[in-house]
Amino acid sequence: MGRRSDHSRAELREMIITEGHRQMQEVGFARFSAREVAKRIGYSIGTLYNVFGNYDGMILAINGRTLDSWRGFLDSQLAKAGPDADRLKCAIDAYFEFAIAHRHAWAALYDFRLPEEVPLPEFYQDKITGIMDLVVREVALVLPPDRQDEAVPLARSLLATVHGHCAFTLNGTFALLGETDPLAAALQRVNEALAR
Repeated sequence: MGRRSDHSRAELREMIITEGHRQMQEVGFARFSAREVAKRIGYSIGTLYNVFGNYDGMILAINGRTLDSWRGFLDSQLAKAGPDADRLKCAIDAYFEFAIAHRHAWAALYDFRLPEEVPLPEFYQDKITGIMDLVVREVALVLPPDRQDEAVPLARSLLATVHGHCAFTLNGTFALLGETDPLAAALQRVNEALAR
């Protein structure tokens, strides 16, 4: 403790997010410890809450880092896709790949909840919207012109389908059910929905 004047507020914010994200990746939300983050960066827990306003603000900032990484990974994987590539397959592959590689941090996006009466901060909602806009764009690319108005609701449903397949993969449910290729199953469900 005690290095209170060593870093600017912006530097402290970055240190906390970096260490918090590292810990979230390592142990997940259920075992996440703000005290451990404070200890590892050499500040008091009060400093963490002072920088972010409270525990929830800190977790949103850490999860925001995960959303940024996820969006960047999806963008990079889609950018690598050739002109004749199945872009939705590429996006679904990227979803699974990111979730598997960042299992705890990815799960923390869904494990953490603000109280119902507390709205998501605009910065966080913008990050979610950015990922959703990417999915809507890819879905719209495969829809005929007369179905473009379906892109947003269809993208939400398809994202839920892929998410469910991915979550069942990570928590072992698909293994219990005998599903040997959940990624292919997710892609098949998406293609079936689009064909309808």
